[in-house]
Amino acid sequence: MAYDLEEQEKIDAIRDWWGRYGTLCVILAFVVVAGVLGWRGWQWYQNHQNTQAMGYFEALEGASRQDSPEAYARIKAASETLRADFPQSGYTSRGVLIAAWALQERGETEEAREQLEWIISSGDDQALIPLARLRLAGVLLELGDHDQALAQLSDAPASFAGLYADRRGDVYAAQGKKAEAQAEWEKALEALSGEAVSQIIQLKLDATGER
Repeated sequence: MAYDLEEQEKIDAIRDWWGRYGTLCVILAFVVVAGVLGWRGWQWYQNHQNTQAMGYFEALEGASRQDSPEAYARIKAASETLRADFPQSGYTSRGVLIAAWALQERGETEEAREQLEWIISSGDDQALIPLARLRLAGVLLELGDHDQALAQLSDAPASFAGLYADRRGDVYAAQGKKAEAQAEWEKALEALSGEAVSQIIQLKLDATGER
């Protein structure tokens, strides 16, 4: 097919441009396609991980409501898998918190301690750390480690100020420090006024001769 002079010039210009930039265009197109495929692959992987983590979380949650040696084994196994394989999943810290409660209820206080320490040091959900510290202080109190219990209760977040003060009062009471215990319970009572837990704090104060 014959081309006139103007068309031939356009074709030559296109050929020249492609000769200069064609390889670059192919590379850029490859990078874009690879990026899209990589992003979709990452999304699939994340969804797959979350689905698996949810399965272990649900198994742990179900086992925590049962009272049998098999349930105890499932709680431990599910928690270990969540921490080892899915440390950044939103289900993991919540699952480990449930495991700690369930283990403490079964008298496995040292194991509950280990679960809570993991949340504080390695958990990916920062919102759960203040609660984990509060519960760890209770576990340490149960173990008789009063100094470490008080260490967990320092620098209380504003939303936990009352509960931390109440727990500090419990620790001081266990140490036989009546005045310090009463002072902390007074702080807790003020911070938690109107809450159901305030009635329990008041009973503690009444039992030690305050109010």
